[in-house]
Amino acid sequence: MSKFSRRNFMTFALGGTLALVTAKTQSHDINSIKNYIANYRNRYKNDPGPKDPIREKENPDVINPPNTDNGTLPNLRYSFSDAHIRKCSGGWTRQITQRELGIATTIAGVNMRLNYGGIRELHWHKESEWAYMIYGNARVTALDTEGNWFIDDIEAGDLWYFPSGIPHSIQGIGSDGCEFILAFDSGYFDEESTFLLSDWFKHIPTEILAKNFNVSTSTFNKLPSSNDKYIFSGNVNNDLTSNYINKSTKSTNLFTYKMLAQKPIKASGGTVRIVDSSIFSLSKTIAAALVEIEPGGIRELHWHPNNDEWQYYIEGEGRMGVFASSSQARTFNYRAGDVGYVPFAMGHYIENTGKNTMKFLEIFKSDYYADISLNQWLANTPPELVQQHLNLNNNFIHSLSLKKDPIIK
Repeated sequence: MSKFSRRNFMTFALGGTLALVTAKTQSHDINSIKNYIANYRNRYKNDPGPKDPIREKENPDVINPPNTDNGTLPNLRYSFSDAHIRKCSGGWTRQITQRELGIATTIAGVNMRLNYGGIRELHWHKESEWAYMIYGNARVTALDTEGNWFIDDIEAGDLWYFPSGIPHSIQGIGSDGCEFILAFDSGYFDEESTFLLSDWFKHIPTEILAKNFNVSTSTFNKLPSSNDKYIFSGNVNNDLTSNYINKSTKSTNLFTYKMLAQKPIKASGGTVRIVDSSIFSLSKTIAAALVEIEPGGIRELHWHPNNDEWQYYIEGEGRMGVFASSSQARTFNYRAGDVGYVPFAMGHYIENTGKNTMKFLEIFKSDYYADISLNQWLANTPPELVQQHLNLNNNFIHSLSLKKDPIIK
């Protein structure tokens, strides 16, 4: 009988991993996976410890970083696939806050799914809530500070924004419900800290409730427990002409915005749609851009002068290189469902490394969107000054563009 050595075991395990990695990574062909396995075996000679081949396949620039990476820049990536899911009768929710991604101090994110009829119960927050609809249809309700109602039915690509303290609800009304991403203007936000209608009722003496609503105390004998609601199954009422709506006043505040209806900025390698308070006037604490990069394209070298950048990757896969000054730089890999983060003013690029269009959101705790293009900056700087800094010839100087090209192919 032949000995089953560690080296033989690794060869067997890596061969078996081929099928797993193929299933896990749909956008890479079989040859690239075989090359990865071959490179993995070569690295085994100098790295004989335990491995997670699937995880390493997803993060090639973390495992084998570019030579330009240097220093101890902290982790700038976290996946919603690694986040705890809270399951409820009407759907589920999961979050990435500063607890999960320590560097993310300005924005916290929540990914929520509502089944058909599923209701995120009436509630409010200390933080403002910004949202992007990923899938399906939803109905949102709110009450403004003047006591006026707001109801709107929204679809994939639409936004909503509820300022801090504004009470609201969300219901899945599409045939398969809906899914959306929420951004809150504080990294310390926690979904468990929201003010819930049912929770408050359970913590008010019944005699106070009776006085407040001018009913008997027996009215409140069957209040639900604090954990019964949150996200619960409900009925969809398509009759929005009820008497209580007709007799009250509709809010003049527009809490929703159709982002995909906006004409995009067309660049050589993709498109950008920007929404901030200049066009979505209610959104005073969140500015955002929806970026689409074609295969092989890059989000040009740039930085943001107004705040940190929180990213949510919707489709595709790519990598981001971040420069943090003091000779520190690091590269991270991203795919759909991941969150990325770029601290204030750090230079960076994002490259589409997949075969399909990459789509992601750039989100900022700010009332306006702003970025500084490296190309445009150098084009607007005296050529002799640029040449003295970088020892570059006139061909480089002539290649610079006074016009910003946010996505380059």
